[in-house]
Amino acid sequence: MNYIGTFIAVADDCKVDYGKVPVARGSSRSVAQIQYEMLSEHPYTYTQEDVLFESWFARQDLEVSEAEKADLRAQFFSKEQPCLRTSPLTRTHGWGLVFDKEGLIALCPKDSPEYAEFVQSTDLKVVKALRTKRA
Repeated sequence: MNYIGTFIAVADDCKVDYGKVPVARGSSRSVAQIQYEMLSEHPYTYTQEDVLFESWFARQDLEVSEAEKADLRAQFFSKEQPCLRTSPLTRTHGWGLVFDKEGLIALCPKDSPEYAEFVQSTDLKVVKALRTKRA
């Protein structure tokens, strides 16, 4: 399920022209906040599966052992999960996602020179994030 050597570009209907840091809107952290914190604090550390599971798990407010967490992860991936092309970071917050040759992810703001390079890259497979609304 993990992307390898891929760049997920910002969705065509994203309303921001820069990498916008997700802000809290309620008492619990949003998926965007959790994913942003993971990827901004630890670039090229997590795979897509790590990010999807950990962002789901963080919102569950569970205290479980590592063995129980491993079981929850297996259950989580026993069903199909949407990929990071549906992440709010890529759809509404202006962040591209760079996957290296091991499938580890880093953030790339839409307004950076690196983003422009990644979009034109021939070394990476470039895909767009899914649109928020139908065309």
